[in-house]
Amino acid sequence: MRVLSKIIYSIHVFSQIVMKIVSACLVGINCRFDGKNKLDRHLLEVFKKGELFPVCPEQLGGLPTPRVPAKIVDGDGYDVLDGKTKVINEKNEDVTENFVRGATEVLKIVKLLNIKEAILESKSPSCGSGEIYGEASGCSIKGDGVLTALLKRNGIHVIPYEVANGKKQEGVS
Repeated sequence: MRVLSKIIYSIHVFSQIVMKIVSACLVGINCRFDGKNKLDRHLLEVFKKGELFPVCPEQLGGLPTPRVPAKIVDGDGYDVLDGKTKVINEKNEDVTENFVRGATEVLKIVKLLNIKEAILESKSPSCGSGEIYGEASGCSIKGDGVLTALLKRNGIHVIPYEVANGKKQEGVS
C-alpha cells in the first residue's frame, strides 16, 4: 500500500509541474547546425527538475547534425508558413519543407503536453524570436523564425533565450 501511495503522489507532483519547451541546444544537446550546443547551466538545472522539454525542430524536420547553415530569404517565419518565401541553405538548397515539418512536430508535442510557454534560441531561422539572421552574413533582421511563428499563431508564449537567462528584458530591443 505504501508503494502505491508513493506512486500516486509522484504522479500528482509530476502533473502539477508547469512544463515549457526549450531549444535542445540550450540544455547541452549537440544539435546546432555546427554539431555543437549552447549550454546554459541554469536552464540545464531547470531541465533536470523536469520543467523543460528539449526540442530541435530542425532535427525533427529531418535535417542532419551537423548541417549546412540556412536562412530565411526575404521575410520571416510567418512568410515561410504562408508560402511567401523559403528557407535556403548555404549550398542554395531549399530546406523549407524540413523547417515547416519540424515546427509542426514541435507543435504536436506542445499540444500533447499542454505546454503554454517556450524558451527558444535567439536569431535562429527556426527558433529566433523578434530577431533572426538575415541574408547578409552576421547581420540580423527583425522577425521570428519558423517554429516561433507557428507557436505564436497557436497561442504559445515564446520567451527569447536572452530574456530567460536575464541578459535582456522582454519587449525591449
